[in-house]
Amino acid sequence: VQLQASGGGMVQAGGSLRLSCECSGFLFESYTTGWFRQAPGKNREGVALISKREGAEYADSVKGRFTISRDATKNTVYLQMNNLKPEDSAEYICATAKWLELTVPRADYWGQGTLVTVSS
Repeated sequence: VQLQASGGGMVQAGGSLRLSCECSGFLFESYTTGWFRQAPGKNREGVALISKREGAEYADSVKGRFTISRDATKNTVYLQMNNLKPEDSAEYICATAKWLELTVPRADYWGQGTLVTVSS
């Protein structure tokens, strides 16, 4: 199983980034895939999840600003992040599981992180 994350970078507050998570080695259609983030000294927290079965789910802190989507033809999940805030700065980590929950940072598989830094 591989979850290849990309798209992180440094932006100013109010800017946008799009993260990608290219998945392989598991049945993409049968899993929930999403993004967690972890800032230095803080706990890992769920950001957004998506599955064919349940659709999309978001943390309250990103609702209205972030959009998660999936392309089953490419086995890829995207996270479009708009109106970024300094508090969004963190390592963003792609994860997948048969049952994945935003409030429980536990997954069957984790990818490597991609760093997002938002300056004020």
